[in-house]
Amino acid sequence: MKLAAVGSNCIDFYKNIENGKAYPGGGPVNMAVYTVRNGGEASYIGPVGSDEYGKIMLEAIKAKGVDISHMHVKPGKTALSEVELIDGERVFGDYDEGVLSDYVLSEEDMDFIKEHDMVVCDLWGKVEGQFSDLKQRGISTAFDCATRPEDKEAQTAMPYTDYLFFSSDDGDTLELRKQMKKYHDQGPKLVVAMLGTQGSLCFDGQKYHRFGVVECDNVVDSMGAGDSYIAGFLSGIVDGLNIEECMHKGAATATETLKYFGAW
Repeated sequence: MKLAAVGSNCIDFYKNIENGKAYPGGGPVNMAVYTVRNGGEASYIGPVGSDEYGKIMLEAIKAKGVDISHMHVKPGKTALSEVELIDGERVFGDYDEGVLSDYVLSEEDMDFIKEHDMVVCDLWGKVEGQFSDLKQRGISTAFDCATRPEDKEAQTAMPYTDYLFFSSDDGDTLELRKQMKKYHDQGPKLVVAMLGTQGSLCFDGQKYHRFGVVECDNVVDSMGAGDSYIAGFLSGIVDGLNIEECMHKGAATATETLKYFGAW
């Protein structure tokens, strides 16, 4: 698979690790890294600031083998989320979206994206309004709604999204299935609900497909598990696997990420 990961990137700044430590990440960035880890190719298209964190982000992504030829350095701050580790749990503080606040894909960016098998964006990527343009260019589209599929950004992208993902803590309930059908009716080919330790559920318009988890013998950290699942699932789609095989590949990719601290 050749994945175009578009939009949000973010420095997770841990205030109480080593007097402050910066970890590069953000949903699409993570998905690009995991795609390369799975043996595919990936590009990240998006902006970083002209600050030190922008340099850290660029160098870290490049070191993972991701194409950064369409990363843009803009005057200002790189997006940053403050995090604290308290009793082993992450507590998120202030978020500054920095140069992401007014991000727009250029025509050159969109022509570049068209060279890929799939484009993926998330809720914070700022390009949901351009999904219709991407769709018209003939590229398969994917969107991660996180836990907020009812947000305006997700709803804007949904009619032009082939593969829609969101996360839920409620498990496989009748209400969740109704919700997935409602989203499928808006346009996506597949709607996937990621259910954490309960696995995942996929609706194809006719049938609900269930898959559990791939057991992990040493869970270190869940950061990036959902992004890993999406990267694995989408690579399965591009490789022509059936839905259950795609769900298995997503779960297996997530399990690899559970084995170490941080997204990557």
